[in-house]
Amino acid sequence: MNAFKNKVVWITGASSGIGEALVYAFAKEGAKIVLSARRSDELERVKKASGLSDADAFILPLDLSKIENADALAQQVIARFGRIDVLVNNGGISQRAHAQDTSIETDRRIMEVNFFSAVLLTKSVLPHMLKQKSGHIVAMSSIAGKFGFYLRSAYSASKHALHGFYESLRLEVEESGIRVLIACPGKIQTNISVHALTGNGHAHNQMDQGQAEGMPADVCAKQIIEAMLANKEEALIGGRELKAVWLKRIFPGIFARVIRKQKRE
Repeated sequence: MNAFKNKVVWITGASSGIGEALVYAFAKEGAKIVLSARRSDELERVKKASGLSDADAFILPLDLSKIENADALAQQVIARFGRIDVLVNNGGISQRAHAQDTSIETDRRIMEVNFFSAVLLTKSVLPHMLKQKSGHIVAMSSIAGKFGFYLRSAYSASKHALHGFYESLRLEVEESGIRVLIACPGKIQTNISVHALTGNGHAHNQMDQGQAEGMPADVCAKQIIEAMLANKEEALIGGRELKAVWLKRIFPGIFARVIRKQKRE
């Protein structure tokens, strides 16, 4: 297929999970990839496993909770490759705590990582995409961006916010040749539940059964790329859990009863 051959793809959260799987998938497509996450050693591992050459890979460490230098980061990518064709705002963090037990500092951290960092990086690449009159921005939401769930108040809020921002942005930039995809994964085999924050901001350190039994990350990555190629505006990705999205839309009363019976993990 190689639709992304020689395209410059910037992926955050590239050191594990869906982000790592996207690196491998885009590498197979012949893309030049910017790998970003906090851990440089893990980014090096992913780069090596992907088979990317030094000429086609750029390791650009960043901390999504401290991203005031977004414009400077984008300039580094431009200096290296001359353009940015795709931005995948994949990096994020989840939550496993009741709202009443979650400190406001933890709420703010989740919003900073999941929402504001994506907005900042998007605004940093937009001038370059507008100048080249092309680009594709992927916002990694979740089915939690479609409805709230136990122990996910701040996480769900951050994902809902992504929908509002990127649906509005899409309308503003589509005539300039820029596409926007909102990807909404359900239960995917990643460590997102292990690294999720408890109310005091510490790691949950437990693997949820839903994640352990979910869709493999490489299958998720493939479906995201397929959605981009099909110019979809939104992509629901997962298994039976996706039925909840449609149930809420069509039969909200039934959804309200069903969601209350779900396992709280």
